[in-house]
Amino acid sequence: MKLLLTSGGVTNPSIRAALDDLLGKPIADCRALVVPTAQWGHPMCGPESVRDLVAATPDFGSFTGLGWGSLGVLELTALPSIGADRWVPWVREADVLLVDGGDATFLAHWMRESGLADLLGSLPDAVWVGVSAGSMVMTPRVGEHFVEWAAAPDDRGLGVVDFSIFPHLDAFPTNTVEHAERWAADIGGQAYAIDEQTAIRVVDGRVDVVSEGRWLAF
Repeated sequence: MKLLLTSGGVTNPSIRAALDDLLGKPIADCRALVVPTAQWGHPMCGPESVRDLVAATPDFGSFTGLGWGSLGVLELTALPSIGADRWVPWVREADVLLVDGGDATFLAHWMRESGLADLLGSLPDAVWVGVSAGSMVMTPRVGEHFVEWAAAPDDRGLGVVDFSIFPHLDAFPTNTVEHAERWAADIGGQAYAIDEQTAIRVVDGRVDVVSEGRWLAF
């Protein structure tokens, strides 16, 4: 699977060009599935934010509202009860998974419980576009700074990549450079802090930063 790990989505021409390259065909010809699950684990998210995400309202113009050929919803909490024979074909037929933010530990839990985490390795041509927690879930650790789900046993992600991500750099009072430096010291491994104009692209283990904004490597 090819990864485009963002803080705020496809927010500038450089990130859009990276996405186009990963997809290998026009967005208008691509089948997309949006995964809203992480929102349910975060206290700042709720039914209206999920509605706007899946409805591709103007607020999500840099993500679900990019003009996909088709846009469906993959709600991970439902998958264990409907059976893999139904939902696995949906995922295999998709060109891209659009994985939104919320709480990354909640998302990681349901990726494991649903079976989606185990399926990723068999999707070499699919593209994963993460926003915030949708990007952080692919890392080894989220960091306690970002754990909002009360039932989270720890701050582990899925470890698909070998670096961690601090999103929304400078976007909030609790996401300053100083906060990022303290977070990185706790993480202890390779890590990036990225703003809303930055993405991390991962293809076949090769990592590069695509940015028209500010980012830091630790």
